[in-house]
Amino acid sequence: MIISRSPFRISFFGGGTDYPGWYREHGGAVLSTTIDKYCYLTTRYLPPFFEHRFRVVYSRMENTSRIEDIQHPAVRGVLGHLNWTRGLEIHHDADLPARSGMGSSSAFTVGLLHALHALRGELRGKAQLLREALHVEQNVLQEVVGSQDQAATAYGGLNVFEFLPDGEVLARPLLLSPERTHALESRLMLFYSGIKRTAADVAGSFVPTLAQKARQLRRFREMVDEGAALLGGDGPIDDVGALLDEAWRLKRELSPLVSNDDVDEMYRAARGAGALGGKLLGAGGGGFVLIFAPPGRREAVRAALGHYIHVPFRFERSGSQIIFYDPEQEYHEAEAEREAGPPRAFRELGKG
Repeated sequence: MIISRSPFRISFFGGGTDYPGWYREHGGAVLSTTIDKYCYLTTRYLPPFFEHRFRVVYSRMENTSRIEDIQHPAVRGVLGHLNWTRGLEIHHDADLPARSGMGSSSAFTVGLLHALHALRGELRGKAQLLREALHVEQNVLQEVVGSQDQAATAYGGLNVFEFLPDGEVLARPLLLSPERTHALESRLMLFYSGIKRTAADVAGSFVPTLAQKARQLRRFREMVDEGAALLGGDGPIDDVGALLDEAWRLKRELSPLVSNDDVDEMYRAARGAGALGGKLLGAGGGGFVLIFAPPGRREAVRAALGHYIHVPFRFERSGSQIIFYDPEQEYHEAEAEREAGPPRAFRELGKG
């Protein structure tokens, strides 16, 4: 049995420039960090006592005999990519809901790749996990997704990711002192709007016309360098809040689907209570809203958004990890069972 743990992320600046349709021509960059909220995936070889060969448990449960019949797109895509042949059981658990702007889909893909490679006894580094996750989501499944979520959950930590026209992704860790890290953490608040949306649907409303959004995307790219300089310097860290506010207003210009009346009201209420800035995480449309507020205004902001779920968090630095590794005994037992075939009693039960 193998258990992988892959972190969710919050992005600060640069979102939109990480879509291949943009950075393959112009380059792009994103400033983001992972947090201590995770996607957990438990995998094991499925013994040959069942009529199905694959069991996938998430918000629903699937029992199938063929990979192509699996409804969960990431599971189907990853197993096809790996040319998987053995019976398999997968269980998914997460600290935060799906379709909420926290990079949950990519955390699932990276975590599943990590777990299945480990189940085979294969070691995969962060760069390899990133490359495979991008291939599965963008080429195999052909989803309208960027490249920042896969990079963040694979690497972990506070980073500037650069997306080069040749397709390479460079990770540049942003190293802050403990005092600076605490100052930033103490100003960030995460609220759940309760609105679920599929990122690809929102992204699909503006990605085909990225060339027409060149002004906004170039400014997003500049904000990455400005944000990194503000965080890494010794000046007032509250200046980051003003930059986030500018990014919020600019992001809303990408598409009418990026925000809505409920999210706009959340942001207005937070600003009225003393927040300096914030952003809607992910492609937009709902999910989680990140608020930047001075420590002295946090309680007022929490009161103003009291009917929304507030999620305290800390930064994390590890990225996707294998947190439980015990493949050998199960592997040999499964091999012995496969060679011997199921006992007659199980065969008879299977017919019933």
